[in-house]
Amino acid sequence: MKELARKLRRNQTDSERRIWHHLKNRQMEGAKFRRQHIIGPYIVDFVCLERQLVVEIDGGHHTDQTNDDSRRQRFLESQGFRVKRFWNHEVFSETDAVLEEIRRTLTPALSQRERE
Repeated sequence: MKELARKLRRNQTDSERRIWHHLKNRQMEGAKFRRQHIIGPYIVDFVCLERQLVVEIDGGHHTDQTNDDSRRQRFLESQGFRVKRFWNHEVFSETDAVLEEIRRTLTPALSQRERE
């Protein structure tokens, strides 16, 4: 699995490269992201372990993998991770919206006391 993860890091898709540009080096809310990281039997596109957030970028082949993706998501959620999925075309046509959704998920909600 480690070798496959390394290979995937070396051969990122264009959409993964675009998102990684914004996630690397703690650029997003100071969160440390890893790419092509092994969690259990899966390799996830991006993960922030401290905030337990997985970001997956799905291409067209995922339309045929609905059951696999559901099983994978259930496993990740059972391990305490939140999973955010985006389609390749969203990454390219709505990059700012994708990044804002990731940022919103990383930022803890204001407590009741802070809102008052």
